[in-house]
Amino acid sequence: MQIKYCCTYWGSEKEAPDVFVDKVLSAGYDGIEIFLPSLKDRFTEELMDEVEDVMNNNPDFTFIAQHIVAVENNSVNDYINKVKQNLIELAAFQPSFINAHTGKDYFSFDDNCRLIEAALNISSKTGVRILHETHRGRFSFHAASLLPYLHKFPEMELVGDFSHFCTVSESMLEDQEQIIQQIIPHVAHIHARVGQEQGPQVNDPFAPEWQIHFAQYEKWWKAIIEDRNKKNTKVFTVTPEFGPLPYMPSMPFTQQPLGNQWEINCKMMRHLKNILQ
Repeated sequence: MQIKYCCTYWGSEKEAPDVFVDKVLSAGYDGIEIFLPSLKDRFTEELMDEVEDVMNNNPDFTFIAQHIVAVENNSVNDYINKVKQNLIELAAFQPSFINAHTGKDYFSFDDNCRLIEAALNISSKTGVRILHETHRGRFSFHAASLLPYLHKFPEMELVGDFSHFCTVSESMLEDQEQIIQQIIPHVAHIHARVGQEQGPQVNDPFAPEWQIHFAQYEKWWKAIIEDRNKKNTKVFTVTPEFGPLPYMPSMPFTQQPLGNQWEINCKMMRHLKNILQ
């Protein structure tokens, strides 16, 4: 199985598309993962032109589009319509797949199911896979409460970011191993970030004080890769996704970040290339 590593645009918003893509390729990444706040502005046009140019020379370049739609006190029906429109517009760019932040933790089970069904229908019509990220605030915010959705939609694919599960449960999920084992077969893309019991991101996962936490995440990631190998998956993707301020812990008063986001993500990519096969 080929494992491809993608670079998040999160934290690089001040860089022009050509500068960012050149930087990504020079660092050894195989693609990008990006949230496009507007689908019809100059930035998006320039980015897609850059992606097209890269793919003309390298068809294996991976372009992951992120989908995030704010509720903004809309009715659930209005929100669902906005989600449908956004997913259809994103799918028109023909990304490798869409990473969707889907639903809300306070929506009813049925309303969140309506959103998942809408995503499945759009994926079927457009041919673009839509994965749902395990994330605080979404329908997938908690490991145990995610299971009923997986039982209802066994074909559902997930973006696995278990840092959110740890923070929501205030634990390293020691007592939820059987639950995690039911989720792992659905994970089709990894967000490689190390969180802890009180937050979704440690300051630097390579610091010795986070060694035990890092080791647990490595076990989960290896289990996901092992599951995919057993399924004869040809290509699997990973995005090291340590974020900038305020995700990155900071010093008081000065708000200086305690870690270098770019360097940590690049180091994580190199580390995972060595341990994930």
